[in-house]
Amino acid sequence: MADTIPTSMKAIEIRNPGENNTLELVDRPLPQPKEGEVLVKVAATSVNRLDLFQRLGSYPVPPDASDILGLDIAGTVAALGSGASGWNVGDEVCALVTGGGYAEYCTAAADNCLPVPKGLDMGQAAALPETFFTVWSNVFDRVGLKSGETFLVHGGSSGIGTTAIQLGANLGNRVFTTAGTAEKCKICSDLGAERAINYNEEDFVEVVKEVTGGEGVNVILDFIADDYVGRNIQALAVDGRMVNIATLGGATAEFNYALVMVKRLTLTGSTLRARSVDFKKAIADALRSKAWPLIEAGKIKPVIHARYPLAKAAEAHDVMQSSAHIGKLVLEM
Repeated sequence: MADTIPTSMKAIEIRNPGENNTLELVDRPLPQPKEGEVLVKVAATSVNRLDLFQRLGSYPVPPDASDILGLDIAGTVAALGSGASGWNVGDEVCALVTGGGYAEYCTAAADNCLPVPKGLDMGQAAALPETFFTVWSNVFDRVGLKSGETFLVHGGSSGIGTTAIQLGANLGNRVFTTAGTAEKCKICSDLGAERAINYNEEDFVEVVKEVTGGEGVNVILDFIADDYVGRNIQALAVDGRMVNIATLGGATAEFNYALVMVKRLTLTGSTLRARSVDFKKAIADALRSKAWPLIEAGKIKPVIHARYPLAKAAEAHDVMQSSAHIGKLVLEM
C-alpha cells in the first residue's frame, strides 16, 4: 500500500445499539483490502433504512462485514488487494458494500464497483448503488418486468421508489406509484409515473383498476407487507408478480390465497446484503450496460433530499426516521 495512505481514519461508530444508541465520530484503524477487493478513499456515502435497523440492533450484520454503517459509497481507488482487477489506483468509482461506508476509507469487492457516471458528482454517485442494485435485482431479474408491462411502485418518493419509477418509465413501462403527500406525488409524476396515488386520500386498488381498464398491474414492488399484501393481490393482473424487499408495516399478512391461484400470481421477495460477490457482479454488469447509459444521457438522475457532513450522520438518520425526505440522504466527507 502506498505511503500516502494513513493507518487510521475517521468513522461513525454505533455506541450502545438499541433504543439508547448514539452515533459518534471516532478514530478507527484503516481497513485492509482482501483478495479481489479495492480500498476506496470515500468522498460520500448514503443513508439507507437498513442503517437505522442496524443502529437499533434489529438487523444482524452478515459474517465478515464491517460493523460500520453504510452500504454504498463513491470515491477514489486508493489501493488494490491481490487479484483485484478492472480498476487502477486513482479511478473514480461507486460501489455496493456490505458495510463500512460511514468512514473515510472503505473496502469493496472490485467486481461490485461501477464507474462514477459522467456528469455526476460524488454525492450523486453515492446515492446510486444500493437502490439501483436492489431495484434491478428484484424488479427486472427476480420478477422479470418486461417493456410494455404495467408497474406499481409503493413508496414512490423514497430512494428505492424514485429509482424504480425512473428505470421502469425509461425502459418502456407504464408506471404507477403511491406516496403520502401532494408534493411527493407531483415529484413522482415528474420522474415518470403516469399516475401518482396519494394513499392518504385514495385507495390504490381502486385507482389501479381504473387506470388499467379493470385488468390490474403486471408487477408490484412493495416494502410495506402487512395488509398491503392482500390489497396488492387484488391490484395484480392475471399472471401478475409481486416482490417484497422489506416489511415496514409488519411481517405477517392475512389474505385470500384462492385469489392467488385463480389469478396465477407469483409472490416473492428477497434481501441483497448477504448475497455473494458473484451474484452482485451480475447485477453490476447489467446496470453498467442498461442503466448507466441512461444516467449519463441525463434521462435518469439520482434524487437527493439533502447532504450532510459525516459528523452529522445522526441528523440524517432523524430525517430518514421521519420519512419526510424525498429521494436519498447523502453523507459527505
